[in-house]
Amino acid sequence: MSQIYNIYCDETNHLENAPAKLMGLGAVWCPMEEVRNVNERVRELKKRHGLSAEFEIKWTKVSPAKLAFYQDVIDYFFDNENLNFRVVILNKDILDHKKFNQNHDDFYYKMYYELLRRIIPAKGGFNIYVDIKDTRSQEKIDKLHEVICNYLHDFEKSILKKIQQVRSHEINILQLADLLLGSVQFANRSGLQSPAKLALVEQVKKRSGFSLTKKTWPSEEKFNIFHWTGNNNL
Repeated sequence: MSQIYNIYCDETNHLENAPAKLMGLGAVWCPMEEVRNVNERVRELKKRHGLSAEFEIKWTKVSPAKLAFYQDVIDYFFDNENLNFRVVILNKDILDHKKFNQNHDDFYYKMYYELLRRIIPAKGGFNIYVDIKDTRSQEKIDKLHEVICNYLHDFEKSILKKIQQVRSHEINILQLADLLLGSVQFANRSGLQSPAKLALVEQVKKRSGFSLTKKTWPSEEKFNIFHWTGNNNL
């Protein structure tokens, strides 16, 4: 039987007019059969640190008081061979949609495909779960499903089984995506002075073996970083 993977996607500063210029798309994925176990282990980490099962792991919530908890979460991700992460990051100031005869929504879908194309299994299938972000979420999800299936020539939707909106506070693996995406984005910004977040960035650098400010080899599976610079046809 072919392996099915679940991919949990998060995004930050993806809207064209968002004040921050560093746009990021991140995804954590694992075999579907491991999802329940991962979510349970993360709940156990929350309990061990005196947090409720409903506490939402978010990069914006990283603080000195919860640093030890977030450090354990980072270690759990790197110690679990079933969990992997990929991020695409870019500076929106370099975008020239007119040159490529596209609008920002077109570009958004292309970047999502750029995120996923190194994840999509050669055999088997996958489900995508995306955090609800704005009032146009369902419309964008439907279009994203269509775009990715067209890229894959998956017209029967036998590879990409579904794309579903979920609420991040209910899905621990999606919360991991938020945390890891936040760490990479933070590492690529200058002048930020949060000791707890800086400590987490250093931990991610150490555990991954990467600077976070440069792209990794395309074949890197555990922690894959792609800095999009516009030097292609997207």
